[in-house]
Parts: sequence; structure tokens; C-alpha cells
Amino acid sequence: MDMSAGDFLTLFYLLKVPTEEINLKAILVTPTGWASAATIDVIYDLLHMMGRDDIPVGLGDMFAMNQSDPIMPTVGDCKYAKAIPHGSGGVLDSDTLYGLARDLPRSPRRYTAENSVKYGAPRDTDHPELRQPLALEIWESTVNTLEMGSKITILTNGPLTNLAKIIQSSKNATSVIQDVYIVGGHIHRTAMDEGNVFTIPSNKYAEFNMFLDPLAAKTVLSSELNVTLIPLSIQRRVSSFTEILKGLNGVRKTPEFRFAYRLLLRLNRLMQIHKRYLHMDIFLGEILGAMVLAAGNKSSLKPTFSFKPIRVIAEGVESEDGYTYIDNKNGKLVTMLEYLDPKSSYLAFWGQLSYEKQSAVIGSFKDQKRMWSLPPNQTETSS
Repeated sequence: MDMSAGDFLTLFYLLKVPTEEINLKAILVTPTGWASAATIDVIYDLLHMMGRDDIPVGLGDMFAMNQSDPIMPTVGDCKYAKAIPHGSGGVLDSDTLYGLARDLPRSPRRYTAENSVKYGAPRDTDHPELRQPLALEIWESTVNTLEMGSKITILTNGPLTNLAKIIQSSKNATSVIQDVYIVGGHIHRTAMDEGNVFTIPSNKYAEFNMFLDPLAAKTVLSSELNVTLIPLSIQRRVSSFTEILKGLNGVRKTPEFRFAYRLLLRLNRLMQIHKRYLHMDIFLGEILGAMVLAAGNKSSLKPTFSFKPIRVIAEGVESEDGYTYIDNKNGKLVTMLEYLDPKSSYLAFWGQLSYEKQSAVIGSFKDQKRMWSLPPNQTETSS
């Protein structure tokens, strides 16, 4: 995940699905997309809110593949990352969750850089527990704790940098991966059917998640993994704020329901009042990956799938990179979501968030402060 607003909505949804259906083992953050490493603190806070401090969070590479300096990996080219706005409507808003991050309860876990001045030189510390775990470290730890015969299903909601690095980490890395659900890619059928990389006018047909690291996308789509693609055309079917926000009167409102509702209201309001936020609706479709993963093809969403051989361009040409197309001769055969019912998807999203089981253990930062003010050994109920 690159932790755009849509990814936080997705995370709420995944945490609400019964654990016997989806047991969320780890979150790997890709800072090559809509948010920086700072967003990890917001993830920790959300997990703390939901009582899931047990879920590890790993930080991926800061640059897209082949964009970092080979000698000094902390320095590199922002050739693709520059497509993300860095102020309003972009990285700044993602890192603060559009100002709503402050309303989440504070987690004891915080992001800590690799170079801790207090405990030693960069990357040479005697206290590794104080350093933010990296994505590959979390991946290896997760794989090592798998039960015999178990496999992992991966959902990607951002650039495919972390997944590509996993594939390259060892020859047998893909053997423990059952399926991969990719929210991204755009197969255009007409000249008017454009992509969503609105900050690069010369690139008309790419989708952001493929464009932000096209080489990673090419690596994944050249692998032997079983891939299900949720393309941009389907995401756009559920990108209406009007539809997703209506008809919620009388619905049981859990803390996570209320937070998601406030976030969507804010995105909708910003899109209406300022041109910097005209793209807010692109985040709505990101919830589909989790919903399709949780429901499969036996669902009220009425999904239909097809098999398509696809390829992605990664040639270092800004106007072409990230372009995904059907290649009947050399393409990778993927399962592609072709249709689902938009109204049913909205109902399923809110229905899951209103479910009382696996609900928030701390509703907000305000609730947390109230708990802090109570005398020792006294609960809020008994007061």
C-alpha cells in the first residue's frame, strides 16, 4: 500500500472482515506513491484504534526500481514520484490523512529512522528494535512463521515496488504466494478512454500504480504469480461520492464507520471547492481489491471475470511508461475483473464497517485522553 486515503479505507475494511476469512499478517508500505514514510505513524494509530498492535508494518524502498543511486541508496531520481503533488491534494494531505490523523488514538509504536544518533552511527546500531522494520524484513518474518503448507495472498493498492523486490529476493520467494490481487492498470479501448496520471499530460493512458514504478510492474507481470487485476475502468464504476455517501441514515455507526464517513465527506468537500482536489474520486475505487479478495466470486457484488494476456511498458519514456495493454502473443495471462455492481459494493463497504464485531477498542484520540484522565485501576464505565 502507498497509503493514499483509499488505502486507509481499505485497511479499515480488511480489519473488519472476520479473521477466519482474512487473517491480516502484515502491512508493507510503499513510499514511492501517494505518501511518505511519515504515514507509518498514522497506520500505527489506526491499528491501535482497532486493537491490532500485533500487525507488523514494514517500510519499502524510497525510490522506484532502478531509480536509486547504486552506491548511496538513500539518494535517487524522482522521475516517477514527481507525478504525485507534494502539497495540497498530494503527499502532505496523505501524510496527515487530510487533517483527520490527529483524531486517531495515539499508538505506542512510532516510526523511527534507521540512523539513531542516540544509539550509534547510521545503520550500525546496537538497538535494532528501535529502528523501523523494512518491508523485506517483515516479509521474511511473516514467511518464517507460516504453518506448514500455508501460503500468503497479497493485496497491492499502490506501486508494485515491494512485491517486485520480494520476487527478486530469492528464487523460491513466489512459492509461498497463493494469489496476488492488484488494484491498478488501465486497458484503454478507445482514444477517449484515458488513464488517471493527470499530472503528466503527455502520458494519456497509464494508471498511477503502474506508472509510479513501471519496472516493478513489469517484473510482477513477468513472474509466475497468479494475478487478479482490478483495473481503472472498474474502479471508476465506484467513484461517485454522491452514491457512496447517501442512504446511511439509520445505519449502526461504529467508530471506524464514523471515521471513514468523515474522511469521505472531507474529500468530497475539498473536490467541490478547490481545483487542487479535483482528483479525490480516484481513491474511492481502491476499496475494491479488499472487497473482491474477501468475497471472491460468490458475492452480492455480482463480479464477472475474464482472462487477458497483458503487458506493461517500462522503457524509461515518461509519455509511455506504465501503459498496460493486451498482448496475445507475449502477455502474461491474468484474471481481470470486468464488472461488478456499484450499489452493492457501497452497501457491502458500509455494512462491513457497521458490523459490531472486531470494532474499535479506542474510538478516538478524545476517548483516549478521557481514559488517560481516569484514576489508576478505574474504568470509564465504573466512573
